[in-house]
Amino acid sequence: MNVKEQIKEYITSQPEAKRADMQELHQLIVRALPKCKLWFLDGKNSEGKVVANPNIGYGFYTIKYADGSNQSFIKLV
Repeated sequence: MNVKEQIKEYITSQPEAKRADMQELHQLIVRALPKCKLWFLDGKNSEGKVVANPNIGYGFYTIKYADGSNQSFIKLV
């Protein structure tokens, strides 16, 4: 399953009121940032154990530390 399908499945699994809000927000972001890198994190670790809430991500964010190192993350909504 690709990322777009995972996002669609996640959004459609939500209760109606939340689903409608999430779908509207997702569509607004994708229209505003059509070239953004989409991500979906299901919240499970490598063993399949739930360790966090699922997240939809849009693009990258790099944190630059005072020591000169940096680390890239996905941007989450």
